[in-house]
Amino acid sequence: MKNIFNSKITVALLLLLLVFLSGVLGFRLFSEYSWIDSFYMTVITITTVGYGEVMPLSPSEKVFVSLLIISSIFIVGYSISVTTEYILSKNIGILRQKKVQKKLESMHDHIIVCGFGRNGKQAAQKLLAYNRPFVIIEKDEEVIDRFSDDNTLFILGNAIEDEILLKAGVEKASTLICATPSDADNLFVVLSARQMNKNLKIISRASEETSYKKMKLAGADNVIMPDKIGGDHMASLVVVPDLVEFLDNLTVSGMEDSINVEQISFEKMCPNGNEQAIQDLDVRKKTGCSIIGYRSPTGEYIVNPEPSLILQKNSKLILIGRPNQIEKLKKEYGV
Repeated sequence: MKNIFNSKITVALLLLLLVFLSGVLGFRLFSEYSWIDSFYMTVITITTVGYGEVMPLSPSEKVFVSLLIISSIFIVGYSISVTTEYILSKNIGILRQKKVQKKLESMHDHIIVCGFGRNGKQAAQKLLAYNRPFVIIEKDEEVIDRFSDDNTLFILGNAIEDEILLKAGVEKASTLICATPSDADNLFVVLSARQMNKNLKIISRASEETSYKKMKLAGADNVIMPDKIGGDHMASLVVVPDLVEFLDNLTVSGMEDSINVEQISFEKMCPNGNEQAIQDLDVRKKTGCSIIGYRSPTGEYIVNPEPSLILQKNSKLILIGRPNQIEKLKKEYGV
């Protein structure tokens, strides 16, 4: 966007200069005015201020002046339009950034998404579906102009710069998603963010196998390789197509016949702080959702846990159900 405006302004200035030089040379050569008089006549003609001529004009000179007035009207109008558009876009951009910064001041435990390419957009859509607070760092102003709205907060800048990460609130954020197309940029962001916030959960994208270990060493908690996942997914559609299609329906939100998955912390399931067995919670009867997984406080996952399993503090339950059942679950436990 900035380059487009700069090119338009350059063209407008060149056209203004061209019509001005044409006027000065025209009056100098055709009317034999002095250079000062030629300059004066060109200025009052282009600006259409209505002052009188230095001396009476001949018919041919009147034709020249008429053509100069017509051309200058279009060129000056174009120049004013381009300049006004540029100033307005700058002001809108400044106001938008101030609005974003004001919202960020009141945000904490939010998610920072670096890059708004294909993966960044998918991450943002999922976060919106979960109603999680997040901000996007994007260096392409044109992308921000196209996708910015009340639900999506953008910060203009390069995520590899510490100043931009600080502006996004990295010190009080809970998670950072590095989704830029460059492994080198993602690695640099991971390194910087980990130094700024030791407790930050960092999820990074990687294109090359060699980048995986580097991301981990730099401080990334999870490293995702979209190309590898895509290849595995396509192969699975050949080997176990029905299973893959079923898993594809496990979404955050969807149509009435889609299946949803949700996770709930121990604190939500047992607000009184007392550890209970899964069978005592009676989640199935209350919401219609089924418990399909359990994450222990140590990070161990148990698939299809026994009803007698005792929920421990700092653990999580993973449940499955239809959209209406998931909504009932959220209302029941205040998720």
